[in-house]
Amino acid sequence: MWIMSTKKTTGGCQCGAVRYSVDGELSDPHICHCRMCQKAAGNYFMPLAGAKREQFHVTRGAISWFRSSEPVRRGFCNRCGTPLIFDALASDHYSVTLGSLDQPDLVAPLQQFGTEAQMPWFKDLAGLEAHETGTDGEMDDAELSAIAASNRQHPDHDTENWDVQP
Repeated sequence: MWIMSTKKTTGGCQCGAVRYSVDGELSDPHICHCRMCQKAAGNYFMPLAGAKREQFHVTRGAISWFRSSEPVRRGFCNRCGTPLIFDALASDHYSVTLGSLDQPDLVAPLQQFGTEAQMPWFKDLAGLEAHETGTDGEMDDAELSAIAASNRQHPDHDTENWDVQP
């Protein structure tokens, strides 16, 4: 089982308006392919891991909630829309979105759920042509420089202050 083995994990939304920390290890890292998670993530799946409720702390801002079903609500930043939490209300833990972690590469999913809705072409992904950002010819140097100069994405670490202008 490969799980982040730190005493404290931090993360937050894209704009930095919401930041959180987890005191303790994350558990049960997984990917959910169900249609509800696809819609909530705006993606083909949602990667999640468990954080005990008493160990999860919002350190900046406030999480907004959408009740996606009677037993479940989903937490997100109401400023930039980043999905942050899957909350099965009867559970003793939250499931945090792995992409919202400051170090998402340290948590590898161990299971998959909702596979009835998994994209049938996932098996072909490893064979697709691959490009690093800025090397695919889609943007020239001026466009990449303009993005870098106006980037409003929060860095992957806690900050004392952060301008969260839209």
